[in-house]
Amino acid sequence: MASNIFSSVVLTMHGCSSTETVNGGVILCVCVAVLHPYRHILGLWQPDIGPYGGLLNVMVDGLFIIGWMYLPPHDPRVDDPMRRRPLFRVHLWESKKATVECMYGHKGPHKGDIQTVKKDEFSTKCNQTDHHRMPGGRQEEFRTWLEEEWGRTLEEIFHEHMQELILMKFIYTSQYDNCLTYRRIYLPPTMPSDLLQPGLFKGTYGSHGLEIVMLSFHGNSARATKLTGDPNVPAGQLTLDVDLTRPIVLPDLEQQRKIEELSRLVLGIHEEVQREAEQRGKGTSSTVSGAAVGACGGASTAEKMDVDHGASSDNCQSGPSSSSSSSSSPPDTQPFVLPLGVIARNEVYPRTCRKCFYGTGLIAGHGFTSPERTPGLFVQFDEDRFGFIWLELKSFSLYSRLTDHLPHARAPNMERFEAMLHNMQSWTS
Repeated sequence: MASNIFSSVVLTMHGCSSTETVNGGVILCVCVAVLHPYRHILGLWQPDIGPYGGLLNVMVDGLFIIGWMYLPPHDPRVDDPMRRRPLFRVHLWESKKATVECMYGHKGPHKGDIQTVKKDEFSTKCNQTDHHRMPGGRQEEFRTWLEEEWGRTLEEIFHEHMQELILMKFIYTSQYDNCLTYRRIYLPPTMPSDLLQPGLFKGTYGSHGLEIVMLSFHGNSARATKLTGDPNVPAGQLTLDVDLTRPIVLPDLEQQRKIEELSRLVLGIHEEVQREAEQRGKGTSSTVSGAAVGACGGASTAEKMDVDHGASSDNCQSGPSSSSSSSSSPPDTQPFVLPLGVIARNEVYPRTCRKCFYGTGLIAGHGFTSPERTPGLFVQFDEDRFGFIWLELKSFSLYSRLTDHLPHARAPNMERFEAMLHNMQSWTS
């Protein structure tokens, strides 16, 4: 009896279900031998794959610990479920010794290894990379990867630039052979004042296909951080920065169809934001200069403000007062249509929206050169979908919530989450 109670406690601590306590001694052995030594790798992780990043979920699955790589659905179907691919697993052999297996490739499980690099970081290694090779060589490997990644052949992708991007990604990512380093990431904390439930979303990014972003709220701003990225804007970077103190009321449908009208609304706020930032810069400069009377020099170091990050959360305006009232009654909706000339990867977007806000989106040249925050319109459609109109690019990104169960992933507090976001940007800067 005591053994069963103790095994249940251990199982609960490490994610095993209570239905697995029938053979208490065996399951307890599994939990002690397998889960305890590897309990620190449960949760969400971002692989270090250059600009591409990724999302790994390590979880207990029966008598195994399995590392699942989560892949977006095929472009541009953002509402489709995520795809999962096992990369490694840990289990017991007859010797009751925990064994790590690499699951990469198409020849079945083979020998692998897991090493803890430091706190909140671990590495995987495949000891039999020949299992990843195919009889047809790199061409067959590329065709198989393309079918899995994009759901089509290269001949079906007519855009030459997209073909180049796809081939570049295959060459870059396949060199790792599942020998990767992972860094822990957390899901954002939830606050009652949040515009909608924070979390992970799949979004359209033009020729780069679908990418995964993390939507989080920070006072009067909403931010979307890339978990997967591309050679222009890599994983870990702040792709969207939305000022919730600057709502935009859309005109009637006829006016919405005019790109000039959208530009007038958004750019008017953008210029206002820039003027306010300049005034704050001058005010800070004056303060520094006044404090430095009698000192040598006099050149201000405060002139470089975070203007490129869009609207600042230092605004004295309060956040949207109606954001926390949606639980009592559904918010009002209004008709929505994209302006003519704005390119949408997915034409099946909602035709009504709840709220719109001014925001900025990050664009850059290949290799993350000359990054720049450009103005745009953030559109909240419902609790599970939002969009962003990139004004300068004349393109539209649609985002849909990732609904998979992700245990062991919630951030312990906002401070830890903020530190993680800061670290993520430094990984690919």
